[in-house]
Amino acid sequence: MSALTRRTVVVGGGLAGLAAARELAATGRDVVVLEGSPRIGGKLLTGEVAGIAVDVGAESMLARRPEGIELARGLGLEVVHPATTSSSVWTRGELRPLPRSVMGVPGDLAQVADSGVLSDTGLDRLRAEQPGPAVDDADDVSVGELVASRLGDEVVDRLVEPLLGGVYAGHARNLSARATVPQLVAWSGGSLVAAAASALAASDGSAVFAGIPGGLGRVPGTLASGLDVRLDAPVRALHRAPDGFLLVVGPTTAPEEVRADEVVLATPAAPAARLLRDLLPHAAAELAGVEYASMAVVSLAFRAVDLPELSGSGFLVPPVDGRTIKASTFSFNKWDWVRAAGGEVLVLRTSVGRHREESVLQVPDDELVSASLRDLGEAVGLGATPIDTHVQRWGGGLPQYAVGHLDRVARIRSEVGRIPGLAVCGAAYDGVGIPAVIASAHRAVVALTRAQ
Repeated sequence: MSALTRRTVVVGGGLAGLAAARELAATGRDVVVLEGSPRIGGKLLTGEVAGIAVDVGAESMLARRPEGIELARGLGLEVVHPATTSSSVWTRGELRPLPRSVMGVPGDLAQVADSGVLSDTGLDRLRAEQPGPAVDDADDVSVGELVASRLGDEVVDRLVEPLLGGVYAGHARNLSARATVPQLVAWSGGSLVAAAASALAASDGSAVFAGIPGGLGRVPGTLASGLDVRLDAPVRALHRAPDGFLLVVGPTTAPEEVRADEVVLATPAAPAARLLRDLLPHAAAELAGVEYASMAVVSLAFRAVDLPELSGSGFLVPPVDGRTIKASTFSFNKWDWVRAAGGEVLVLRTSVGRHREESVLQVPDDELVSASLRDLGEAVGLGATPIDTHVQRWGGGLPQYAVGHLDRVARIRSEVGRIPGLAVCGAAYDGVGIPAVIASAHRAVVALTRAQ
């Protein structure tokens, strides 16, 4: 069968699945996307609070990797950068300036001292950096272990943790350095502070993040335009067939058989593991070992006249401080389009939930709102009552890259590569950010096209 008539099924209508499907369709394939839920987009979602459309999932993407910006512009979407980049960390009882760093490793010790983020003891330990041997090429180590051994526990607890928590909803002492902050491994043979200082100087103040007016939640619909996407179509089984693959789709009461020449699994790790259990049991076992964190995004709308003056883009909260929220984004300050859309109504948001701390989320929505308001009151003096709220829960939303994650992914891909016409992609593999997920989709496409 020629590539022009090849039928490809993409399982999963999140960003990875849609990006892969669009790229595969451009090769002339007959592509269908099967999404088990009633909507596409995965963690890219727009919701309404006080009639204002805002992102209730991911609200920014890395600008220093090209994949996200290139995709958005290729779809005809405008790319914008934050109106303000200054942010704070709420720690040791005060809102303090967040020092510039590379994922929590500071490059300016004077700036750290001025911020008051660290205690005198923590600051002395940072100044007495203890370089160690480089991490061996065959080894992995947690971010927390690597940084604490060189710069002390307080740097991990009050600088690294809140930044990693914002990206992965995880804990620095559990997350793989190679998979999450590979720069630290590359720098491990010398001074981390000196290397961070050089990296920050080389950045020339270029934008770190980017967004889209109207929200990143606009991307999935635009990406899916022209694609054959079927919603409420859960894939329950995947089998080899003499001429390719056989997928069992739909409710157990009315299953449908779908035949395909190629299959891309663009789902989270757990459903991918279920589909591969009989086909590739070793890959399935590896996928089943990837843990996920749950979280919630709480959006709050206030009358502008009721809010205290809030500067910067928001603040992060280290878990060591024992607060409910882990961050707050002042969306109306960070994004000009949010302020313009709201007029006299200002929208901000908080995030709640870290890996293995699901009990924090096991309360009604109004309790998450109350907890957010309580923390905001203590942090910035906010005492106003919101005119509207929106709570978006992301159960099992963020994969955790444990120590050894890259080796796990290599083993999975090696196993999957044994079956021609099969590929995997998504946030469980190469990074949870938007550019990394798009790159993962492209890698799956390359795997299929090279196998022809």
